[in-house]
Amino acid sequence: MVVAHLSDLHLGAHDRRAVASVAADVARFRPALTVVTGDSTMRARTGEFRLARDLLDRLPGPLLVVTGNHDLPLMSWRRLLRPYARYRTWMDPDLEPDRRVPGLTALGLQSMPRWRWKNGRVTARQAAAVVRVLGGAPRGDLRLLALHHPPLARGTVRLLGRDRLLHAIRAAGVDLVLAGHTHVPDVRVPVPGGPVFVVAGTAVSRRTRQGIGCSWSLISVRPDATEVRERHFRDGRWSTGRVVTVSAAAS
Repeated sequence: MVVAHLSDLHLGAHDRRAVASVAADVARFRPALTVVTGDSTMRARTGEFRLARDLLDRLPGPLLVVTGNHDLPLMSWRRLLRPYARYRTWMDPDLEPDRRVPGLTALGLQSMPRWRWKNGRVTARQAAAVVRVLGGAPRGDLRLLALHHPPLARGTVRLLGRDRLLHAIRAAGVDLVLAGHTHVPDVRVPVPGGPVFVVAGTAVSRRTRQGIGCSWSLISVRPDATEVRERHFRDGRWSTGRVVTVSAAAS
């Protein structure tokens, strides 16, 4: 099972060459599902959503896309009265989509309420949805959860409702948790026998951190292991960087 994981596109603050080439790079690996974990735009402007929609239409489907903090209007009446209107129009009318393909059940969570500025929240209702949708997946399916904010983050960036979400992830038997937000790719297995947590870098934006350029994560799940290959954009081309392999016994 191959999953392509992109995040933090930040269209409006993007690298034009990366935008022009990333879809072809993703498509060459023929993913069963392409996941985009939020911040598709820089400031939730109509023109930025139009650019994001164009890129999503070039990515191989099916797609699962969720909101990030940059996908809500920053400071306007829209954030109060119609915070997700442009996102619903251009990206997906469903803020918490689920996708089912043979051998895989996936769920996206909307972790960015309009009343929080940057950091996320997961409610009891959302945690229950994780258990219902992913816990009810067909036996043998890869169970995938996607949201913008990394559930393992601590300190000032800690996800509100983190403990209830982690409990739901365990109860549902989730295999793979995908997030973004930090712009720094990461792979963790905090509990032996538990899910693999993957954070993707910023796929096509100029808002890079820690000296890491544009990147996206290619995830291959086999019965014996999960492999995460980071695809980096350097000198005008995409190539494989770090590769992390987690054995089934460890995950």
